[in-house]
Amino acid sequence: MKRGEPYMASREQEQQTFYGPNLGYIIELYERFLEDASSVDEETRAYFEQNGAPVAESVTQQPIETGDFEKYLAASRLADQIRAKGHLAADIYPLKDHPRETELLELRQFGLTEADLRGMPVTLVCPEPPGHLKDAYEGIEHLKAQYTGAAAVEFQHVDDLEEKKWLRQKIEQGALTARLSVEQKKQLFKRLAETELFEKYLHKTYVGQKRFSIEGLDAMVPLLDTIVGHLIANGSETINIGMAHRGRLNVLAHVLGKPYEMIFAEFQHAPNHDLVPSEGSIGITYGWTGDVKYHLGLNRKMEQQSSNVRMTLANNPSHLEFVDPVVEGFTRAAQDDRSQKGAPRQEQGKAAAILIHGDAAFPGQGIVAETLNLTNLKGYNTGGTIHIIANNTIGFTTEPTDSRSTRYSSDLAKGYEIPIFHVNADEPESCLAVALLASEYRATFNKDVLIDLIGYRRFGHNEMDEPMNTNPVLYDLIHKHDSARVLYAKQLVEQNDVTKEDVTTIETDINDMMKAAREKVPNVEKEYGGIMPDVVFKGVPHIETGVAVEKLTAYNEQLLEWPSGFNVFHKLEKVLKRRTDALTTKNGIDWGHAETLAFASILSDGTPIRLSGQDSERGTFAQRNINLNDVKTGKAFSPMHSLKSATASFAVYNSPLSEAGVLGFEYGYNVFAPETLVLWEAQYGDFANSGQVIFDQFISASRAKWGQTSGLVMLLPHGYEGQGPEHSSARLERFLTLSGEKNWTVANVSSAAQYFHLLRRQAAILGKEEVRPLVVMTPKSLLRHPLATSDLSELTDGSFKRIVEQDGLGQSPEQVERIVFCSGKVAIDLAEAVSKSDDDFNWLHIVRIEEIYPFPAKQLNALLERYPNVSEFVWVQEEPKNMGAWTYIEPRLESVAVNGITTVRYIGRRRRSSTAEGDPTGHKVEQARILTDALTRTTVDQPSTSATSETNV
Repeated sequence: MKRGEPYMASREQEQQTFYGPNLGYIIELYERFLEDASSVDEETRAYFEQNGAPVAESVTQQPIETGDFEKYLAASRLADQIRAKGHLAADIYPLKDHPRETELLELRQFGLTEADLRGMPVTLVCPEPPGHLKDAYEGIEHLKAQYTGAAAVEFQHVDDLEEKKWLRQKIEQGALTARLSVEQKKQLFKRLAETELFEKYLHKTYVGQKRFSIEGLDAMVPLLDTIVGHLIANGSETINIGMAHRGRLNVLAHVLGKPYEMIFAEFQHAPNHDLVPSEGSIGITYGWTGDVKYHLGLNRKMEQQSSNVRMTLANNPSHLEFVDPVVEGFTRAAQDDRSQKGAPRQEQGKAAAILIHGDAAFPGQGIVAETLNLTNLKGYNTGGTIHIIANNTIGFTTEPTDSRSTRYSSDLAKGYEIPIFHVNADEPESCLAVALLASEYRATFNKDVLIDLIGYRRFGHNEMDEPMNTNPVLYDLIHKHDSARVLYAKQLVEQNDVTKEDVTTIETDINDMMKAAREKVPNVEKEYGGIMPDVVFKGVPHIETGVAVEKLTAYNEQLLEWPSGFNVFHKLEKVLKRRTDALTTKNGIDWGHAETLAFASILSDGTPIRLSGQDSERGTFAQRNINLNDVKTGKAFSPMHSLKSATASFAVYNSPLSEAGVLGFEYGYNVFAPETLVLWEAQYGDFANSGQVIFDQFISASRAKWGQTSGLVMLLPHGYEGQGPEHSSARLERFLTLSGEKNWTVANVSSAAQYFHLLRRQAAILGKEEVRPLVVMTPKSLLRHPLATSDLSELTDGSFKRIVEQDGLGQSPEQVERIVFCSGKVAIDLAEAVSKSDDDFNWLHIVRIEEIYPFPAKQLNALLERYPNVSEFVWVQEEPKNMGAWTYIEPRLESVAVNGITTVRYIGRRRRSSTAEGDPTGHKVEQARILTDALTRTTVDQPSTSATSETNV
C-alpha cells in the first residue's frame, strides 16, 4: 500500500490486504496515529478512527486479535532493526578485536519471546521468505543469519525504494551466502595460495625491499576475479582499475597477468622488455626516467567469453586517491562514441571502473568526495563504479580514532546513497558472494556500490617498518593470527573437500613456478636511465593551420542559425549576431569568436572535442555561449551539433565546483581518447591551484615516468585588472617550474588569431608521437579588447607564431637600443600606451613571447640579428618579481644576448607574498608605473626605480 492511496471500504477487505511489509507499514502509521492523530493523512486518520488497530492473517488464516498489536509492532521493529543494524553485530573483523553488538537484536530488547514469534506469520518479518521458514521466529533467525554473518550490509540510506527492495530480496534469499562446488573451492584455495606465496617469495628473495604487501587482505585477488568476470559477462569490453600501493604487485601478477619474471626483474634492477609475453597481450609503456615498481600500471588485452577485453591498471603516484578521477575519465572515454557529429553517444555497458581505496585515505582525502560527486552528473557518469576499500584498519601507523570521525571508513559513501557491503577478508567464500552481489547491483541500477573488505596488515606500512613500535597490541594479535590461506585450507580439509596432500601439491606447484620464473631473469643490473624519444626533444613542429575563407564563412553562417521557433535571450542574440559582420570588418573577430571558428574547423577535420569547466558553456566571462537556452522553454541547443561539415562529436559540460577531480577526469579521458581535443577551463586561473597534484604528478610528468602521453589543453584565465589576488594570477611560474624535457607547451598569447592557430596546432598533433599537453594563460579583459581582436586574413593564412613583433616599432633597426620582451595582457597594455603616445619610439622595439615554454631561442636569435645596436633587454611583466615568467626567462634572455654585452633587466612589481593588489586604485598606479618605466628612454647604468630596487624587496 502506498502513501496517499485510498483505503478499502471494509475491515474484512483490509484483513486480506495487510500482511508482510504492508502490515509493518500500517502498524507504523497506527502508532503515529495514537501518538498524534494529525501526523497521518486525513483518509488514514478516518480509517483508524472507524476500524481501530490494523489486523492481519496468521499462518493458519486465523485473524489476529487487536490486543496482540504491540507484539506485532515489536516483531516488525525487530526485523527492521536487523536489516538496519545487523552490521553492528556481524562477524566482519578477522582479528575479533571489535565487540559484536548482538544485544541490539535480542528478543527481550523488544519485549518478545520465542513463543510470541512462533505464533506470528513469517511474512510479518520476511515478506518473501524461503520455503522452509514456518513462522516469525524462524524468519527472525533467518534474518540474523543473513545480516550478521561474515558479510554485512548498509543500505538504509538509499532512498530509492526499488533499489532497497531489490537488495532486501537478494540478501534475504541468501545472496550473501556462497554456494561453491568442491572444484570451485579448490580454485579459490589455489588463488589464495598464489596470492600469499607470491608475497612470501618476494619477502624471502628480495630482503628489505619495499613491496607494500597485500597480506591480510589476500581475498582481494579472488574478489577482483569475480567482479571482473561478472563485468565481462555483462558486456564490458574495457575494465579500468585504480589503486594505491598496497597489494598492487599482487593485482598486477594475478588479476592482470603481469609475468612473475617481469616483476622479479624490477626487483633485481634488470628490467627487460624481452620478458613481455610473445603474444603481446600485455602492454607496458616505459618513460625515460621510470618510476618505482609499485606505482606502475599495465594494459592487458584478452579474449574472454567470445569477446576482446581490455583491462587497465592505471599508473598511480604516491598521492593515493588522486588516481580515482583519472580512472573515471578512462572509463567515460571508453564508453563514448565520438565518431559522429552531435553529442557523443554514451554506452555505459561498454566499460566499467573499479577503484580500490585505502581505509584511511577514503575518508581522509577530499579527492574521494570530488570523485564520488561525479557519479550521477551527465558529463561524468560512468554507469556505476565498484569501489573496494582495502581496509587494513590502520592508516600508515595511525589508528582509526586518529584518522576519521566516523564509525566506518566507508561512511562518506552514505551521502551519495551508495550501498555498502562490509565483509571479513578471512572468509573468502563470503567475499566472493559479496563481489557477485555488488556486481549484480551495479549492472542492474548503473550506480556505484562499495565493498568494505576488512582485514589487517601483516607487516608495517612497508616491509622495513617495525609496527610493534607504534601499534603493539594490534600487532601482537596479528602475529598470532593465521593467514587466510591457512585458515581456508583447514576449513576445506575439515569439510573433506580437499586433503592435506592436495594442499601441499598445490603450494609446491606454485613455488616451483616462481622459482622457474626467477631463473629467466638475468642477474646483471641494467644501466640506469632511458632515452627520451627524439620526436619529444624536437618539440612541436611547424604546422600550417590557416583555414580557407569560404570554409570559415560557412561555419560562421551555420553557427548563427537556430531552429525555427527557438528563442534566444535578446541581449545574447544581439551579441552573437554581431559575428555576421565580424568576418568582413577589420579586426572584428574577438577571442570567443575565434575559438568558436577554431572548434568548427577542428570538428570538420574529424577531431572530436570535449570541453569542461565551471560555467564553460557560457564561458567564465560570458565570452563563449556555445550552448544556447530557449528563454521560453528552457530547451538547450548547441549550434556545433548542427554544423553540416562536422564529422566528429562535440561536448561541453558545466562541471561541478571541483578542480582536482574534474581535471583528473579530463586528463584520464584524454589519455584513453587520444584522438580527442580535450580542454579543461579553470573558473579563474588561480583556482587551478586545487588541481596541483594532477598537474605535478600526472600531466607534467606522466610521459617521462610511465610513457603515458596526453594532449590535454588547460585554459587558465590570467591577467591583472585590479580584482585582487585570486582573480589575477594563474600562477604561471608554477607551470614554468614544472617545465622540462619538452614535457608540455606553456603559452600566453595576445590575440584572437594566435589562440585560433594554437588550438588548431594542438588538434593537429593529437595521436602523434609529438603530442604533449598545452597550458594556455587565457585572458579576461582582452576577451573583447580591440587590440586583441583579429582580422579574417589572420585566420586564413599562416600558423601559430612563437614570437610576435609589435606593429609600427622596430622599423629602423640601426636605431633600436632597447628591446622590451613581454607576454600576454601586458603586451596589449604596452601597445595601447604606445598608440596613445606622441613620443618617437624608433629607439624601442617590443617583442611578445607567445610561447614561453619551450623557449623560442631559435626565433629570437634570428630576430636579434636585425638589431645590431641593441644594448638593453627589458623583461616586462604584471606579476611580482618572484612570480610570473621572470625567474624562468632571465637566464634564457641572457643566453641570446648579443656577445654578452646586452644588459638584461626587469620591470614589474616587486617581490611579494600575495599575487596582486586587492585595491583597484593601487593596481592602476602600479600598472601605470610599469608601463612608464618600460617606455621611458634611460641610460643602461641608470639606477632602477625604487619600486623595483632589490634593496626594497
